[in-house]
Amino acid sequence: MRLTWARTVCTHPAPSGVSRAHFGELLEELAPRWAAARESVLHEMRGGARKRAAGAGRKQRLVFTDRLAVTLVHLRLGLPHAALAQLFDVDRSTVSAAIREVRPLLAARGFAVPDRPGLRIRTLDDLFAYADAEGVDIRLDGTEVQVRRPRAGRPGRKAYVSGKKKQNTIKTTTFSDHQGRTLFSGVVRPGRMHDQTAVRTEGIAEQFRLHPDVRAEVDSGYQGLAKEFPSRISAPPKKPAEDAPDGDKHAWRETRRRQSSARIVVEHTNAEYKQWHPLQRYTRRREDYAQTHLAIAGLISDRAARRATRRRASTELVPVRTTAC
Repeated sequence: MRLTWARTVCTHPAPSGVSRAHFGELLEELAPRWAAARESVLHEMRGGARKRAAGAGRKQRLVFTDRLAVTLVHLRLGLPHAALAQLFDVDRSTVSAAIREVRPLLAARGFAVPDRPGLRIRTLDDLFAYADAEGVDIRLDGTEVQVRRPRAGRPGRKAYVSGKKKQNTIKTTTFSDHQGRTLFSGVVRPGRMHDQTAVRTEGIAEQFRLHPDVRAEVDSGYQGLAKEFPSRISAPPKKPAEDAPDGDKHAWRETRRRQSSARIVVEHTNAEYKQWHPLQRYTRRREDYAQTHLAIAGLISDRAARRATRRRASTELVPVRTTAC
């Protein structure tokens, strides 16, 4: 009875972060991969094929359904392993092992493609190839998550100090379409690295060179990228001087408003990530952050890809009435 109750609670959309239908799809998709990975590990440990029939031997305390539910609740709410172990009446190490097994499977799924069921984006190459083929204008922006401060004396301690947040953070770059639906999220880097530096070192600028028809909306942190591709990448215009004519100031405000209106959707995408507890403040090992981020972002992309594609709203000025000369 207790196991049934725990399974019912953990598969509810509130603690798991996914609908029951979505949970069923994940179960159908990941169960064969988990079974294959587990059999591969057992084969290596045995040093050969199994000697007993399938199903014989010690039984798992947590079946894959429970392992998936435990991992989703941990990703959504950040509950400690010990608390989840009490819920399922198992040892804490069993929950830790379950999360270590399932989280990489979630992270390797990639990102769902809107209006293309079954297709997934896993790399920057896939993203730009999709945007080029479908004529999608992308929005990109960076986001930061606070992480634990490294102990004194450890090498690279200053690498995570963000000049903007004045805290130890890890940065990622998010790509979305004009509706704020996640297309890709990654490019994980220490908080000290600037967005423009990541553009050069992670191959984002090179992708724009390889796909000359891809266009993007960015914020002021990517001014260097906008200067390199002025006709394809839109960044906020520079503020005019104080003694500039009023007409120039009004034009600047209107241009900035239109550009912000087109770009703001990627900020909403980043806000979706922050609804998951580990991406509000990551208190675990920094080495596991990239995997956790990819797992959560992939789940959010599944939900976002189900949103119906809306007609693109125009930001052009339309005269209310014509004036006779």
